Parts: sequence; structure tokens; C-alpha cells
Amino acid sequence: MIYRRTNRFKKAYSEKNLVQSARLLVSRLERLSADSLWARRSSGIRGSLLKHLEAAEPNAGEKEHLERLIQRGFELLEKAAREICSKRK
Repeated sequence: MIYRRTNRFKKAYSEKNLVQSARLLVSRLERLSADSLWARRSSGIRGSLLKHLEAAEPNAGEKEHLERLIQRGFELLEKAAREICSKRK
């Protein structure tokens, strides 16, 4: 399952919109409730994303790392959304 998710991710994000996706993800992760377990877990991912966004010209290895960070960030965001939905029920 993770393999398919990884392939889907790589097809969905080209280098052209990788930075835009990272910025969107950072803003979404910042909005998670501080009481959430996922907000604490995502703070490291958010910090790493910000660090990569501030870098001038990432090389190929850093782009791959950025792709993995974005993938992990979206997974954490998805888990946080599930937690919010389960609390409402």
C-alpha cells in the first residue's frame, strides 16, 4: 500500500509545483490544534519543510528529501483529520 501511495505521490508532484505544495502543507500543518498528538508529531516535518523552502537551490538529493517530507506531511495531516472526525462522532 505504501508503495502505491509513493508512486501516486511522485506522479502527482513535479518539480514545478513541489515548492507550492510544500508551502501549502506548511500552512495546513500550522493550523492543527496544539492539543492534537499529530500537531506535535508534525512540528518536525514542518520545520524541515521550512528549512528546505529557505534554501536557495536544492540539489537532486535534497529534492528527493523534500518529496519524502511532503509525502510524510500529508500523511500526518490525513491522520489529524481522521482524529478530528472521530472526536466529533
